Amino acid sequence: MPVSSSSVLPRISADDPQLDVAEALLTLLRDASTEPRPDIQLEALTLAVAADLPVLLWGEPGIGKTAALTQLAEALDLPLTTVIASVHEPSDFSGLPIVGDDPAEQGVPMAPPDWAVRLVRAGRGLLFLDELSTAPPAVQAALLRLVLERRIGALRLPPGVRIVAAANPRSSAADGWELSPPLANRFVHLQWTHDHEVVVRGLGGTWPRAALPRLDPHGLPEAVDFARRAVCGLLTARPALVHRLPSSETRRGGPWPSPRSWEMTLRLIAFATAAGSSRDVLSLLVRGTVGDGPGLELLAAVDRMDLPDPEDLLADPAAAVLPERGDLRQAALDGVVAAVRARPDKSRWDAAWELLVRAVRTGAPDLVVVPASTLASLRREDWDVPASIEELAGVVSLSRRADEAAARVAR
Repeated sequence: MPVSSSSVLPRISADDPQLDVAEALLTLLRDASTEPRPDIQLEALTLAVAADLPVLLWGEPGIGKTAALTQLAEALDLPLTTVIASVHEPSDFSGLPIVGDDPAEQGVPMAPPDWAVRLVRAGRGLLFLDELSTAPPAVQAALLRLVLERRIGALRLPPGVRIVAAANPRSSAADGWELSPPLANRFVHLQWTHDHEVVVRGLGGTWPRAALPRLDPHGLPEAVDFARRAVCGLLTARPALVHRLPSSETRRGGPWPSPRSWEMTLRLIAFATAAGSSRDVLSLLVRGTVGDGPGLELLAAVDRMDLPDPEDLLADPAAAVLPERGDLRQAALDGVVAAVRARPDKSRWDAAWELLVRAVRTGAPDLVVVPASTLASLRREDWDVPASIEELAGVVSLSRRADEAAARVAR
């Protein structure tokens, strides 16, 4: 059931002052409830907050970034502290020098701002750095230590404080600046867009509810192992992706791969795996940390990690379970044929044909055309053709005729 966040409406009458009546009307307008609703943006944001990583929401003005952060803080029961970065001086983040009794002996301490003191006293909270893209370079430089080391002057923010920032693209920001590469590389960048149905339903009084991901306590070691294998496997095969600073100023202000951002990516994969998050959520987080190109390569590597071992498939083709997704099934079948090519044997060749027949019966027939053609070319003279190949002959022939027809049309 939705949970209402409204307060009890006070009694009003026609004799009450008009401002009191106006306040009662505002109370009714603020009346809203929340409901569980799939929202990959909100889930990605909540997962990154749970992973204790700084998040930067990119979106046009008025898209609902601030409202999302306010609702997130309420849902997680965290006090929200909002700091408009663009209206502050660098000393507001690095600390103001305070001369003590004996500066020659004690030095000059850097006094933190009042909002930082309140966060330390509370021991927990959500620090919201708004309008980050309109902060001048000097302020961005001062924010580096806050975002990475969580230090403001002489204070260190406690572990219970999470950091989320928001920014408008330079084209729509008031006197906007590109983010400096060192600051940009410290954030998980999430593109924030509006969902028409969510907005309409929210204006009607019901907004989606943010909730911390439910992590499986028994699967934490496996989640960490999976994340490490995914990231290390990709970087072993593609060492050039370990650090790649973009050439353009605009792209340097977004996500790009570095040892720091790969470490953040590894943490996010572990959290998403332990939470059972969808691939769409994982895609937002990965691409928002190392960029689209490296992120998509990593997602492809993660998909390949889920593929069944070709040797296991060949050992018991009758009980084999092939992936449901077309691209993964194609990769699994290609892997089986590659295994037979690497170690050709009549029994393995027959088992591969049995797997292809199983694939035709349980999925799209066109996926077996290329593996079947390749497997047929591996036949030795003394190998009898299995009877099951007749079931595939029609599929291969039909596919070839379709390709020939398409080629004729293209001419």
